[in-house]
Amino acid sequence: MEEIKFLEKQYLGLNKMSFIRRIALSIFCFVAYYWSENQNQSADLFFFLGISILVISALLVFVLHFETKIINSSIILDGLWTSRKVKIDINSIRSCQKVSYSRFFFNRSVYNLHYKKSIRFFTKGNDAVELTDQDGLIYLIGSQKAEELERSINNIINS
Repeated sequence: MEEIKFLEKQYLGLNKMSFIRRIALSIFCFVAYYWSENQNQSADLFFFLGISILVISALLVFVLHFETKIINSSIILDGLWTSRKVKIDINSIRSCQKVSYSRFFFNRSVYNLHYKKSIRFFTKGNDAVELTDQDGLIYLIGSQKAEELERSINNIINS
């Protein structure tokens, strides 16, 4: 029987960078609507575009980017928009530690991004778990529950 030892779902609409970008664009549309001299159809277009951006932004809060699961001795990263499921064998992990994902305030959502000799998974937050396997490959998994994820992985590694 498969026992889920850790489960976390991360949603696209909660990413700070994307959220700020959508809100700024909708504010621009509302300001353009307010400052337009003639309240005609072209001005109304800005208003409806601003409303549409806000509605899409609200709907993105419910769109799953990826989920992190620890089942038996594997970390499974899978999502709605992803083309492939990533499965990491915990028995091949040499070290696991909680780190800061990035020094920047805004970070874009990534899934299976190979960048600077690491494989990154991130949607929201500041913390991540850095895994190093026996081949020296580094996985950086962004998480809202980084302490719990690290504890779960270390419990499996040490047992």
